[in-house]
Amino acid sequence: MELFVINVKGLSETLLHKQCNENVNEVIEKLFDEVLSLEQPITIQDSEVEENAIQLWNWAVTKNIGSNINKQQKAKVRHVACRLLYLCESENPSENAIRKQILMASKTGRTWLECKNLKLADEFLSLAVNSLETLYCRLTSHGDGVADINTMKGDVEKDLLRVLSYQAESAVAQEKHQEAVSCIQRCKEMLLRLPKETGYLSLVCYNFGVDTYNQRKHEESSFWLSQSFDIGKMNPKYSPGPEMQAKVLRLLATVYLELDCQKYQDKALHAVNLANKETFHPAGLFLKIRILLRSGASDEVVKAGLTELLDSEDPLDVCLSTAKMLMAEDRETLSFDFLKRMYQHFESSPDLGTVLLLHIELLLQKGKELLGKQKIEDAITGHYTGKQLSPHTLTSLHLLLWDRASKNFEAKNYSEALQWYNYSLSFYKAGQLDQTLAKLQRNRASCFLSLQQLDKAKEAILDAAKCDPNSIFTHFSIFKIAVLEKNVEKAAEAVREIGVLAEVPVTSEDRLHVTKNAAANLLSLAAQFALENEQLETAMKALENLCEHSQYAEQVFTALRCLVGLVLSTMENDSEEKSCHRDASLDVLLSYLKMALKNVSQLKQVPGQETDQCSEEANWFRRIAWNTALQCESSPVRMRDFFVLSYQLSRFCVPDKGVLMGQKTCLLMAAATCLEIYRMFPQSEQQTEVLTQALEHIQISWEVWRALKASGDCCKDPTETLLLLYEFEARAKLNDPKLESVLESALELDNTETKVLETIAALAMEPPAHFPALCKKALRIALSLHKQDPHADLSRCSNCVHSLIQLSLPSGVCEVEPHVLEEVWGYYEEALSIIAASEDFPELDILWLLTRAWNTGILLYSLAQYTEAEKWCGLGMSFLRHLGSLQESYQTQMSGLYSEVLDRLDKAKKTFIIEDQQLF
Repeated sequence: MELFVINVKGLSETLLHKQCNENVNEVIEKLFDEVLSLEQPITIQDSEVEENAIQLWNWAVTKNIGSNINKQQKAKVRHVACRLLYLCESENPSENAIRKQILMASKTGRTWLECKNLKLADEFLSLAVNSLETLYCRLTSHGDGVADINTMKGDVEKDLLRVLSYQAESAVAQEKHQEAVSCIQRCKEMLLRLPKETGYLSLVCYNFGVDTYNQRKHEESSFWLSQSFDIGKMNPKYSPGPEMQAKVLRLLATVYLELDCQKYQDKALHAVNLANKETFHPAGLFLKIRILLRSGASDEVVKAGLTELLDSEDPLDVCLSTAKMLMAEDRETLSFDFLKRMYQHFESSPDLGTVLLLHIELLLQKGKELLGKQKIEDAITGHYTGKQLSPHTLTSLHLLLWDRASKNFEAKNYSEALQWYNYSLSFYKAGQLDQTLAKLQRNRASCFLSLQQLDKAKEAILDAAKCDPNSIFTHFSIFKIAVLEKNVEKAAEAVREIGVLAEVPVTSEDRLHVTKNAAANLLSLAAQFALENEQLETAMKALENLCEHSQYAEQVFTALRCLVGLVLSTMENDSEEKSCHRDASLDVLLSYLKMALKNVSQLKQVPGQETDQCSEEANWFRRIAWNTALQCESSPVRMRDFFVLSYQLSRFCVPDKGVLMGQKTCLLMAAATCLEIYRMFPQSEQQTEVLTQALEHIQISWEVWRALKASGDCCKDPTETLLLLYEFEARAKLNDPKLESVLESALELDNTETKVLETIAALAMEPPAHFPALCKKALRIALSLHKQDPHADLSRCSNCVHSLIQLSLPSGVCEVEPHVLEEVWGYYEEALSIIAASEDFPELDILWLLTRAWNTGILLYSLAQYTEAEKWCGLGMSFLRHLGSLQESYQTQMSGLYSEVLDRLDKAKKTFIIEDQQLF
């Protein structure tokens, strides 16, 4: 107990004087938990604790005034203060101490009741009742000799009545009906001594009735409402007043009505009649008619009630509600008869039009269209003869007419729909301009179009344009008319206007619904309408604008797919003779695919966007780009662009092996087409740019290829070879110093093919490239590989030797150097060994070798290099024996010449006179 007292004192001081930085709520919770922890009541003889209790109570009062603590915190502080005060109670407390207990316990109980903590509320309310009874006994024991004893006893009884009403409220909330009845019964018995509390107790019972009614507990509700009315009658002077009594009775009648109208019909009528006697209220008479209808009263009885309603000068809106109720209860004749009586009764009312409106609405509701139309025509006539409808009523009538027209339009009853719209139009004066009228004219135009009355539709749209020229819906109607007239230019203009207006900020409040996406939706409908009318070009214009203005990615991609499909279908229908049309279609398709790439890229950047959707869209368009590229054999530029687009789109796909293979192939083909473009236009200003692009594609393709190699077996794939050949060609034509490293990379390949080396050799010398050293290196290695092959192709070996000799033989005096001759001599020896191993070596190739060797000898002869000259001429003679049909003719000629050369060589050695002599 000592620890409890210490903790309570410390926490109380903390809260009262703010001696720490702890949150007030935390301190209140600790105090509350400390008091709740007492398992059994104890007695504390400590005046400081009692003083703390009173201070805590006052603190809660002051804080509550400033709204510094909430109701829960207030309840907990009061709980603590009240508990502490009771724990400090002496064996024989004074009357003042008991009054303090009563105050604290009753208010704490009330606070917990407001916080919906009914268990704690009951606990403190019971304490309050006990203390009140104790105090009352004390006062009674004093006898009548004490001054003001009766006044004090009256105060105690008044407090007890309040606490008992709180207990009843708690019991009702806990669905303890009998407990609540017992509490209220005690309160009623006290009213004889406390007549002024009559109004309070009557309102308490009324609130119980309302609560139980909302909970659909009609029997309990009827009990409490009856109690409320009866208590109010106990003392008219202090009752809540006739208005409140009538309100109680009307709710009581409603409860009986909903509980069982047939069973409690008399009680319901009695209650509502009493209410109407207490005080007149429109709701009372309306309720009476409702009860009569629900109980199945005859038309005469109900009609009498309606007469009473009209005679009581009830507001028009109550009468209108009554007419609707009559129709809802299948009293059609009574309803229409009552409406006619209302015309007469409210003839001078400015709101008489609402009666007409309801009459029209109910006639149409019951399928009496002819009578309804007659009433509408009467309204139109009256509108122009001094019986104008109020703006609100007229708006409601327009809505009714438009709704009727809309339903007929949906049912494809276009003539009927037009008639309803025309009724609406009849209420507009000539020259009147507003946006609602524009919408009406557009709706009329739609009807005319459906009826194939094009001229009338145009007139309606012209009127709509006068009222609202900046409406996308007006331009959409203009578009439809243009399509039907096959006016392509006018339709395109309307589509452009819709797109322009979609970008204009909306400023008018009544046009907030005209959003940018509304324009996109209209463009989608426009495209559909154009396709239905076989106007492909117009449909494509609408779809292009849709792609530009739609805010929804899915809508844009759908439009792009449609555009791509339309272009492809056009290309299929174009004959081969119309190549110019096909090229134009390819260029359009390319622009659509670029638009798709842009939108896929934007979609990827949207936070929270699903990867699957982005990948799915990209995959669809990349396949289109791929397939189209394959159809562009006659146009390398377009083929390159489509392959590049296919690759770019594939970057947004899930990077599986199939996608990587596609990327690799696209880049290879893009590089190949760049090289082809260079070959076709070698003198073009963009040749360097084209070759640079090829190298870029090759570089990226290398990266993709490495990723593919890392993912699986690619040993038979020729990608590396192709990449090296493309790179060599591009660098050769760019005169790139890195060219030799490409050749080295080719030599590092597994099983380098001779054909690759021969191709590299050819590329090294293909203009404008000129790299003879690299060419000879590639040819020498190729020749070496040929010789290593037991089944070597001798013709290819011959070609290699032929090319090596061609590249190495001196073509002039300045090129005759010993090491060059030595190199070429080696090639000739290779040639002789190949010829010797071949039975069918081409005779012309042998003749070429013979001729070049002989001419080299003669060149050396002219340079006075006699020994070398004899050697080379002799080499030429050695090829004679390998000639076939030409051997005899060349042998005769060359032998004579060779002898002559030898003679001249001998003479030259003696005289140093050189005479130029060549064979051919």
